[in-house]
Amino acid sequence: MKHIRTAILVFGVGSLMYAMDWPVQNGNLINNFGWNDAGRPVLGMTFEAEGVVEAAEAGELIFVQNGFSNASRLPTPLGSWVALDHGEGLISIYGRFDQNEPIDIPNSVPKNTPLAKTGRSGWSETEGFYFSLFDRKERRWVNPTMVIASLPDTRAPVIQSVLLRNSENRIADPAQARSIGQGRYTISVTALDTRLAPTENPLAPYRIICIVNGTEIGTLTFETFSARDGTLMVYRNGLVPATQIYAPAPGFEVGEVWLTRGQATLEIIALDKNENAQSVQYRLMVD
Repeated sequence: MKHIRTAILVFGVGSLMYAMDWPVQNGNLINNFGWNDAGRPVLGMTFEAEGVVEAAEAGELIFVQNGFSNASRLPTPLGSWVALDHGEGLISIYGRFDQNEPIDIPNSVPKNTPLAKTGRSGWSETEGFYFSLFDRKERRWVNPTMVIASLPDTRAPVIQSVLLRNSENRIADPAQARSIGQGRYTISVTALDTRLAPTENPLAPYRIICIVNGTEIGTLTFETFSARDGTLMVYRNGLVPATQIYAPAPGFEVGEVWLTRGQATLEIIALDKNENAQSVQYRLMVD
């Protein structure tokens, strides 16, 4: 398995600066923040790993559920899990542990303290664990790569497809269409981040940018997802309901544009956290 403990990155939540580590020294990242899971966004990181999971940062223990706790009777996709409060509203959540081998955790948890052993509890298909961050103060889920140094990555994301859908739900593929009719179009993009090798699990990119005729019409970012009145919101030039952004599964809705008669240029750029990028460009004849 690959070594993933790296140098730390500093990130501000409120007035406090955080510098976290990844919770395991070795493991494979098999699902990441922002991935389109059949029309629903993934709100954390899933690792395939074996061994002990550690506290990413010092904090106060606020919840434990394992096979020996009373709350374990309640089903949860997290299975056996632990939550730590790091102050200023930031909470780290660690789940899907081996619920039958709990570790005694102090109320005040130093950084890198063992929390549990990896397992298969909850919605687990492989030996590993789930890790996520929630900012209670701002009511938002935080991409862990915003507070922890990015994993090694030299490969650019891959843009698999770009589709345009008009108001009548007719789909046009700009890579094949000779011309399209004028009108309003929703642009969806399927883009994957292949972090180290194409044989690894596909991951969500960090940012997708949509440019039409030299003007940026949509920038979809996977930094934070906000909770507003019971609705999960994604940032795309402002907050947009996640159900809208993630509807074209496995892709993402990246923008809307009105195309008038004449020639139009559409460019899509996908970036990962390390700024590796791939771009595609199409010249469209609009009738």
